[in-house]
Amino acid sequence: MKKILILGGTGFVGRHVCEKLTQLQWRMTVPTRQQGRARDIQMLPSLDVVQANVHDEAALTRLVAGHDAVVNLVAILHGTQPSFERAHVELPRKIARACAATGVTRLVHVSALGADARNPDAAPSMYLRSKGQGEVVLHHAELALTLLRPSVMFGNGDKFLNTFAQLQKIFPVIPLAGSHALFQPVWVEDVASAIVHCLQDAHLHATAGQTFEACGPDVFTLKQLVELAGRFSGINQGRGRFVLALPAALGRLQAHLMALAPGEPLMSRDNLDSMSVPNIASGNLPGLEALGIKPAALEAIAPSYLGPNAGGWGLRSNLVAKRKTAGRF
Repeated sequence: MKKILILGGTGFVGRHVCEKLTQLQWRMTVPTRQQGRARDIQMLPSLDVVQANVHDEAALTRLVAGHDAVVNLVAILHGTQPSFERAHVELPRKIARACAATGVTRLVHVSALGADARNPDAAPSMYLRSKGQGEVVLHHAELALTLLRPSVMFGNGDKFLNTFAQLQKIFPVIPLAGSHALFQPVWVEDVASAIVHCLQDAHLHATAGQTFEACGPDVFTLKQLVELAGRFSGINQGRGRFVLALPAALGRLQAHLMALAPGEPLMSRDNLDSMSVPNIASGNLPGLEALGIKPAALEAIAPSYLGPNAGGWGLRSNLVAKRKTAGRF
């Protein structure tokens, strides 16, 4: 039985990875600083939630010891230069040292589409620069490393389409910065399947040392995605709200004001900087198809969880069923 350490396992992608590894009956360890964040996964069979700070290198090294592989899903979308470096550069450096100290060599690391390990400092945003720099750190370590670079992810419980749908329930018009930015959204289930595929021994030699771009089959502008979120949610009798594309100067002002609001902002100026380059497959690297995964179309999946009677693809319902069968409900 495999034993996998999943950093960031309580997050959006992590919950889906844990569900899939449960189906394989592998053992998992998921560290978290706050036990409450693990409520969706903590009763899964063969999963141990450990209260720990993964940024504490000594604690991280103790966590890594005894595992067959590490999955790193830790990431932030908003922050300052130091916070991006801490999450995307310093943590990978600590993971590499912890792996070296414990003899663990297998690492699957989720980066971001648009990151570039060859020239990370040329990226237009702090987010993408730090993601590229984190890749450089890991490439310099002696690891059986697989990198995944996903586009924006959608799925039940996402903070992307769900957020735009909620806004359209409140506001009659949606002013939108970066409306022409291009995305190739990928279903979170497909990304989780890719991670699990890479962890299996049968695929080690084909995936170690490789970078894969995780993208869906279709390209959309941000404006089109906001409009689809409204339509799929049944807003305004299925027509959605009017989306007002903002000029660049007003868009940056909007992003600045959003960043000042309490809580996690919907958009920041750094996000706009990231969107200045298309968030789509480069065509220079293998995609999910190389891992035997046919990416699902957004328009086939999103209505099932955004619609007023949504009930399909629910992660929580799947996990509840597994808890019951394991006698841990």
